[in-house]
Amino acid sequence: MSETKLPKVVIIGGGTGLPVLLRGLKKYNIDITAVVTVADDGGSSGRLRDELDIPPPGDVRNVLAALSEVEPLIEDLFQHRFNTGNGLSGHSLGNLLLAAMTTIRGDFVTAIREMSKVLNVRGKVLPAANQSVVLHAEMEDGTIVSGESKIPYSGKKVKRVFLSPEKVEPLPETLEEISSADLIIIGPGSLYTSILPNLLVPKIGEAVCEAKAKKVYICNVMTQAGETLSYKASDHVQALYDHMARPFIDTILVNNENIPANVQERYTKELALPVEVDEDKLQAIGLEIIQDNLIRYEDGVIRHDTDKVASLLYSMIDVT
Repeated sequence: MSETKLPKVVIIGGGTGLPVLLRGLKKYNIDITAVVTVADDGGSSGRLRDELDIPPPGDVRNVLAALSEVEPLIEDLFQHRFNTGNGLSGHSLGNLLLAAMTTIRGDFVTAIREMSKVLNVRGKVLPAANQSVVLHAEMEDGTIVSGESKIPYSGKKVKRVFLSPEKVEPLPETLEEISSADLIIIGPGSLYTSILPNLLVPKIGEAVCEAKAKKVYICNVMTQAGETLSYKASDHVQALYDHMARPFIDTILVNNENIPANVQERYTKELALPVEVDEDKLQAIGLEIIQDNLIRYEDGVIRHDTDKVASLLYSMIDVT
């Protein structure tokens, strides 16, 4: 008797948004593949990337932790960040373990697979490429800013982002997962520095555009200074379309819950405002709009409500 095939869901992103979403999705009986950016060049990840010439492990570490099914103490250990120690300060244990496994196995992807076994990870975690890439941004004034961590602080408006080297290869497995997916989820996360670095890897963006699966974009709740200042929901989508040179998203998931004044005040200091949902424009570009109360608060910080969003996404899966 053959096993029932689980619905295949591919999630593309990075940063803090992706792990939040995955913690909710892993509760469902689905086949999860997370495609994670390798453009990070800041903090512990950036140091290990430069010193050991390996892809940055930080975003992958957070996704592995989110999808792990181990005792909380083991996850806490994996996520532990050293605050003192000459050379150790600032590094997380998980980053060091991924770096060590990459050195032992000689390959970042193999290291992720081995750590996935140790952490009993629910699903697959695949880097967008098996090597580091550098993210560059061309600003509206024509200047180029290089480095994912530097782009949001340039004080200028992003026109487009691009990668080097140009000929970086994605994993064949990643392309297979995308082409056979039942649902492809893009975001949430920083538009130019967490989402687009994945889609700009040669063949990945094309595979997403060509895939038969329904494609859902989870729009950020707040604008982000240095990336999406004053962007409406349609501006986020248009930026994705401009970089892929074609429309490819079927559905946009947006928050319609009011942000409390005290929380907005905190974000105003960061020049961040709630993303305006311009329904007419979204409908004009052919998108199905799903609006709901999608947020929760952690110490005054806005996060997507992982259970609510996961439930909505699961309801979209069509395997007929």
